[in-house]
Amino acid sequence: MEIHSKMIKPIQEVKYLSADNAWRYRTILRFFYIQYEKIKYWMYKEEVWEELKKHSLFRDYTMEQCKQDLDVLVEWGNLIPIQDTSKVSTVEEFKNKQFRYQLSEYTVEIERMAIRLENIFVEGASLEPTLLERIKSHLEKFHAIVEEDIKSVGIWWRDLNTDFKRLNQNYQDYIRELHSIKAEEMMKTREFLVFKDKFIEYLRDFIKELQKNTYGIEGLLREIDEGKAKKLMEKVFAYEQSIPRIDMEVRGEDIFENIRGRWRNLQEWFLGSPAQKSEREKLFEITNEIIRKITRFAAQIAESRNSAANRKEEYKKLCEMFLACEKMEDAHKLSSLAFGIFHTKHIRGSFYRKTESINSGVFDEDPFVIEIKPRIRAYREKSMRTPIENHRVQKQNMLQQYIQMRQQEKNIIESYICDQRIDFSALPRIESHVRATLLRWLSKGMNSPNKRAKTEDGHTFRVVLPDPPKRCILRCDDGDLEMPAFIIQFD
Repeated sequence: MEIHSKMIKPIQEVKYLSADNAWRYRTILRFFYIQYEKIKYWMYKEEVWEELKKHSLFRDYTMEQCKQDLDVLVEWGNLIPIQDTSKVSTVEEFKNKQFRYQLSEYTVEIERMAIRLENIFVEGASLEPTLLERIKSHLEKFHAIVEEDIKSVGIWWRDLNTDFKRLNQNYQDYIRELHSIKAEEMMKTREFLVFKDKFIEYLRDFIKELQKNTYGIEGLLREIDEGKAKKLMEKVFAYEQSIPRIDMEVRGEDIFENIRGRWRNLQEWFLGSPAQKSEREKLFEITNEIIRKITRFAAQIAESRNSAANRKEEYKKLCEMFLACEKMEDAHKLSSLAFGIFHTKHIRGSFYRKTESINSGVFDEDPFVIEIKPRIRAYREKSMRTPIENHRVQKQNMLQQYIQMRQQEKNIIESYICDQRIDFSALPRIESHVRATLLRWLSKGMNSPNKRAKTEDGHTFRVVLPDPPKRCILRCDDGDLEMPAFIIQFD
């Protein structure tokens, strides 16, 4: 037996199994592992806290406790944090450090071992090298495969999940490596300039393929209705149950929840959710940010190298020019041209120039006269008495015009109310100011918790969301707007 350093080194990742608060740590990491098996690798602390609060054991669990537990698991190496700066707009938001967390590789294997000990079955999948084109190809067969037998559906489902899982793992590993401290240090070296262009070209080709295929995948996913998706999941579930397993306790609800979670996460990866944007968009932004970072580092390296070389040659040439001066006066003149005046006095003010020509000298322009005021405490400027003008007539006219304009807008908008409601999908072509008013009402209603608000003249209304989700085109004088088919229902 060979004894090496890795074998005798303590494994701190297993501390959570027997720590004082092991019941909390194990629950948190089990939730991460379940989502990991559903191909959802990154989660925010809010998602973890909301899931734990659903259980009676965590009834008194606070967000602060959740943050502390996550910090402990990060310290032990069970979770890998990455700061999400995509929505940061202020320094204060950056200091708050909104993190996304991912299971470490050690913890994934530890949880798998724990699940085997608990004799809990969770579906697994094999790995194959795949690309986005294969996922798109699988989804193009959806409508045909859903009518096939359970064996064909099961094989199709496993191939789709294998490709999707491979895609996730590949990009996660690659991005994590590029965000490492070692990679950033390497980008700052001059040796990095040698393969910088090839590296950027590789990333840009990936972005092109991402754009080329994901838009098609999004369209295919949107065409799939809930009924067919449920039918597919039921066939996949039947296929999984038909596979004989020895010495394994198979829980049907775990299998179906795993299938449903994988389908939902596949949709959210490409389409996003109401609360968060899609992982495809995040991947696009991260890749672009890496390209910008590489370009910035390369530019800094090139600039520092060129600046040092050019400055050295300039000083050398300047020394030769000073040596060529025959008189001290000539050297002084050269110094004034090269370095300027050593003790310069600058006069600042709001001066008015008749010309903006850079060739115009001081003596070519008219002198500027500045009035000097006495610097004594008793001095005060003379104030001119001016009567207050009466603008009552103008104010009254403007008020009447405003009232007429508002009344006219009110009459126009009321003409679109039918059966105490405004249906955006049934509106004819409208004017831009009518659209602005309707969208303002819609915004006030959507921002309200109960979707209710009031118009400027006191009428109460509520916003009715389209069910099922339906979109419409709002045609206006200055263009068309595609939007959900909302309904404004007046009380």
